[in-house]
Amino acid sequence: MTDIAPGLEEVRTRTFPFPARHFLSVGDLERDEVEALLDLAEGFVALNRQKAKKLDLMKGRTLVNLFFEASTRTQSSFELAGKRLGADVVNMSPRASSISKGETLIDTAVTLNAMQPDILVVRHSASGAASLLSQKVTCQVINAGDGQHEHPSQALLDSLSLRRAFGRIEGLTVAICGDVLHSRVARSNVIMLTLMGARVRLVGPPTLMPAGVDRWGVEVFYDMRKGVAGADVVMMLRLQLERMQGALVPSTREYNRLFGLDREKLGLAAPHVRVMHPGPMNRGVEIDSDVADDLAVSLIQNQVEMGVAARMAVLASMAARLDND
Repeated sequence: MTDIAPGLEEVRTRTFPFPARHFLSVGDLERDEVEALLDLAEGFVALNRQKAKKLDLMKGRTLVNLFFEASTRTQSSFELAGKRLGADVVNMSPRASSISKGETLIDTAVTLNAMQPDILVVRHSASGAASLLSQKVTCQVINAGDGQHEHPSQALLDSLSLRRAFGRIEGLTVAICGDVLHSRVARSNVIMLTLMGARVRLVGPPTLMPAGVDRWGVEVFYDMRKGVAGADVVMMLRLQLERMQGALVPSTREYNRLFGLDREKLGLAAPHVRVMHPGPMNRGVEIDSDVADDLAVSLIQNQVEMGVAARMAVLASMAARLDND
């Protein structure tokens, strides 16, 4: 290839075979494996800021994005990641109204498998859908969000953002606030941040906390001000009204008053606090615009950039595993 961006050989040296055949859960990784992925992603951050971005680490490989749920950030970042690594990328977005969660999903898997893809990136509204698909196909499967279960690549990019902002993850106090009940992002981040040595707090109303959360190994707060007090990081979660059955909050206005992140509540956190949000944001509900858009404290745009680099690291290491099989 010509006009290769500086640092490519370093990226090649850091690339290693992914430790599991599939990436379905943060639990698929050990701490040293997360560190290695983060180191690899750092190289891709630098490369993504160069003029020449396209590499050949996945040349000849086919990546299929199979998104049964609408997505902007996750799907586009996996697409960019695959294309920048040289893969052939196909996006498929079946209409959610045509899906029955059992047989149709399996039929889809069988059909796709016949096309001989190398990696399948799956988002589905049913918890366990990615795991089910991984049992029906011969290719590798990446879970891009399954119901209320997990979103492992989001946790990886969040850890990358934190490590770049603070120089470390271990010892940080991270308050994950809002609709924990419906959040796959919260679940994956609890596992990963705890694994990496952070102190994790979950903050939200009792109606939006999962059953058994007291066994997650985290601190639980039902008062926003107490939950963010002294925190190094405040990670806000979207209020997922579309997943709610019944009135779990009195109103969005009341929710914002009690659990929305504004300047007053943020002032209770550590002086060097950083704010995160996986997106999309409900401005004026779980977070105020002047906080979300303040680049002195907000890592939200940084998370978007890190999403491409982190997913490049996952795809490159999964391709390396394919090369070694």
